[in-house]
Amino acid sequence: MSDTVLTVENISVKYRLPEQKVDDLKDYLIKMFKRQLRYKEFLALHEVSFSLEKGDRLAILGMNGAGKSTLLKVIAGVLKASEGTVTKKGTIVPLLELGAGFDMQYTGSENIYLYGAMLGYSKKFLDEKYDEIVEFAELGEFINVPVKNYSSGMKARLGFSIATVVEPDILILDEVLSVGDAKFRKKCEKKIMDMFDKGITVLFVSHSEAQVKNICTKAILLEHGKLTASGTVAEVLQVYKKLTE
Repeated sequence: MSDTVLTVENISVKYRLPEQKVDDLKDYLIKMFKRQLRYKEFLALHEVSFSLEKGDRLAILGMNGAGKSTLLKVIAGVLKASEGTVTKKGTIVPLLELGAGFDMQYTGSENIYLYGAMLGYSKKFLDEKYDEIVEFAELGEFINVPVKNYSSGMKARLGFSIATVVEPDILILDEVLSVGDAKFRKKCEKKIMDMFDKGITVLFVSHSEAQVKNICTKAILLEHGKLTASGTVAEVLQVYKKLTE
């Protein structure tokens, strides 16, 4: 029986970009009415395919704008692919833009339930895990303060605490280990490493070579939306380094 938990098949993401800049809504509507708007097609991802077995830890490497975050969003279900399919088994937790789903007017406490619901957690589950989330986030009395008064680090801490309160089958990490202060980063890394010990599958984007070597068992390289290399971390890092020289 196959242990494949993720299959990405021929994923493409296309955007239509206007060829000319339109400064205001009135100008835009006039050009649209006169059929004067011209678009060019931009391929953020082009026919990307790979699969992962249970316990694989994949580094997704590439320069800025290569399509890494777009790929993760498609896998997480946040973004719809223009073409291709993604097949997943089990629970998936995306740590993409921590706290992006927070309501700034609500308190940290209220956002635990709001953000948790967005991640698919039930109220009963969040009631049971509430104290654990608050304790891990280390926000103290700030948990009852509106999130608009939080620093970016505080938002990230709360977002991470909520997202990782479950034990997922697939974990998606996009630069999240670079947020917050050094002490909290170590705490996050330890929690993630504990998850690794339980055999979860990981997709990891980071510009830190040390983190990639420490965390991942295999890697792929994206260039301008295309998958151009795959293999061991050492093999793909070698190709990636040539791009950055």
